[in-house]
Parts: sequence; C-alpha cells; structure tokens
Amino acid sequence: WNKPEATAQTLRNGWVHTGDMGKLDADGYLTFTGRFKEMIKVSGYSVFPEEVEAILCKHPAVAQAAVIGVPDADKGEVVRAFIVKKPGQDADAAALLQWARENMAPYKAPRELRFIDALPSTGAGKVLRRMLKDE
Repeated sequence: WNKPEATAQTLRNGWVHTGDMGKLDADGYLTFTGRFKEMIKVSGYSVFPEEVEAILCKHPAVAQAAVIGVPDADKGEVVRAFIVKKPGQDADAAALLQWARENMAPYKAPRELRFIDALPSTGAGKVLRRMLKDE
C-alpha cells in the first residue's frame, strides 16, 4: 500500500504478478513450488528451499527444517539449513550434512547447518525466512 514502484512491479498489463512459482501436472492441477524471491542461486543453479527442506525432513532426527541462501564468494550463494530436532533425537551436524550430500544433488546440499529450538513462523505457520537471515 502506498508504494507506487512495488505496485507497478506487481500489476503489469492487467495481470497480478505474485512472485509465486508452480507447476501444472498432466491432470491440470497446479502445485505451488515456492517463491521467486526465496530461490537460492548456487553456481548458477536454481535451488528451491521447499525441495531441500522436504528432503531434510526425511532424516529420522529432523522434526522441521528451513533453508536460506547465504552469500559465498565462489558460488554466489550457498545453502544454510536450520534444523529443529525431534524430541529425544541426538543429531550430529557433520553427519547430517553428509547425509544431505548423499540424498540430494551436491549443489542443493546445505554447506552450513544450525540447530535451533523452533523456526520463526507466522500465525498461520509459514516460516519467516527473513528472520533466519539474521541468525
């Protein structure tokens, strides 16, 4: 509201450009895959946070995961993961990073990992990635 430049960027040629990304399957269903502004660029490759988070959550010790891009002199950005462990689970950062490298493309695997007690989120449960950038 009251931001003419942002409004002009969002409303173009009668269309609303939300910044959301999705894919249309063979049955005509649209699936949300992420937001353009949250996409991480690693060595020219596009990394979608939701995809990396879904893989990380398959690890038996991981309750929740969120990833962000952080600046890197060589690759442009690298992936940093924030992990909430399942109660009673003991997870080692080095072992979890190795597991990630074995279960996803190398450029998608987190370079850094931090354990936290809870992910910052909205009242609706959406992760507030911008708050993780300050961690």
